[in-house]
Amino acid sequence: MVTLKGSGRVSFECLGALGKCKALAHLDLSENRTGAEGVERLAGILGQCKALTHLDLRSNGIGNKGVGRLAGVLGSCKALAHLGLSNNRIGDEGVGGLSGVLVECKALTHLSLSENKIGAEGVGRLSEVLVKCKVLAYLDLSRNSIGAEGAGRLAGVLGECKVLASLLLSSTGMGAAGVGILADGLGKCKALTHLSLGSNWFGDEGVGRLAGVLGECKMLTRLDLHNNALSAEGAGRLAGGLRECAALAHLGLGFNRIVGDEGARRLAEVLGECKALAHLGLGSIGLGYEGAGRLAGVLVQCKALAHLDLSFNEIGAEGARRLAGGLRECKALAHLDLHGTEIGAEGAAKLAEVLGGCKALSYLDLSRNGVGNEGAGRLVEVLGECKALAHLVLSSNEIGAEAMGRLAGGLGKCEVLAHLELSENEIGAEGAGRLAEVLGECKALAHLGLSNNAIGNEGFRKLTGVLGECKALTYLDLTSNGICAEEQRLSGVVHW
Repeated sequence: MVTLKGSGRVSFECLGALGKCKALAHLDLSENRTGAEGVERLAGILGQCKALTHLDLRSNGIGNKGVGRLAGVLGSCKALAHLGLSNNRIGDEGVGGLSGVLVECKALTHLSLSENKIGAEGVGRLSEVLVKCKVLAYLDLSRNSIGAEGAGRLAGVLGECKVLASLLLSSTGMGAAGVGILADGLGKCKALTHLSLGSNWFGDEGVGRLAGVLGECKMLTRLDLHNNALSAEGAGRLAGGLRECAALAHLGLGFNRIVGDEGARRLAEVLGECKALAHLGLGSIGLGYEGAGRLAGVLVQCKALAHLDLSFNEIGAEGARRLAGGLRECKALAHLDLHGTEIGAEGAAKLAEVLGGCKALSYLDLSRNGVGNEGAGRLVEVLGECKALAHLVLSSNEIGAEAMGRLAGGLGKCEVLAHLELSENEIGAEGAGRLAEVLGECKALAHLGLSNNAIGNEGFRKLTGVLGECKALTYLDLTSNGICAEEQRLSGVVHW
């Protein structure tokens, strides 16, 4: 395996040396600004890499000229299974040239062409050869303006892609008309497990068409429909289709801001039937305390739920209280994101009552909630019970020196805590000193974010004085803290 990701413009001499690596199977040259000229040099030696199975050239600006040169040698890479060409501006012309050689890549299972300025014409050219790619299981065309016409061309061949398991079409501008046409083909994809259609703005009409075929996708485990202008009506239509998705484990509906409490009610009616559901993304859907209560009522039935995102929903303290009742039964919950939900100190206290029972919880984000000193104090009382907690985010919560002292006392009990984010609070020099007293006990801590906390030079010296005890620490952010340049120069800490 050779990885030169993000190494800057890779030298031609370096590329030439790759030809001597006869056993090379995995080559990652992503984010290197290789350009068409570099790819031409690379193409000259790829034919010698007979064992190559994985080639990643993302974000290299190779254009249609570069991809044309690459296509000329791909046919000789008989073992190639993974080809990553995202973000290369290859356009319709480039994908047309590439399509001609894909049929020779008999082992190709993974093709990523996202963000390439591909339109309906390019998708049409690609579709003509997809039916001949017998083992292709993963296709990513997201962030390409294929529109309804391109969706139609793709839909016409989906039934022939017998092993296609992952289809990513987010941000492709297909709209309601496009997703309606696509739906006709999706029902024929019997192997489909992952479908991503986020940011296509197809609204209630489009989701209704999609819901009508979900029952035919028996193997579907992951469905991403974020940012599609769905309302409560659309949520209701989707709920009808979800009843048939017995294997569904991942559902993403975030940033559909008009779903609201009524939409949450309709979804809640079926979520309890999704026994395999492990990941539920409902951030920024216009949820209030009533919607949070509806969801809490079905969480007790979602025994496999491990990831819950309700961020940027104005559920408030009452919503947090209702949600807490359901969380008590979520024994598998590992990831809880409630940032920007306006729960305040009262809501934080209600959550604290049940968080200690969430033994699997490893990620907790309560940032931008104004929990203040009182709320932070209630949270710290249960931190020691969260034995699996590795990632804690409490940014923008009006936490002062007093609460920092109490919080610091609890941090020492979090034996696996690796990521702590406390930026944009009010801990000051005193709070920094209290934190410094326990940092040495946080043996696993690798990331500490303290930006914008008015720590000043005094607090800075207290913190940096104990850094030698923080053996795992690799990232420390102290930006915007009124620390003088001389102090920074002398410290040598990781990040400013």
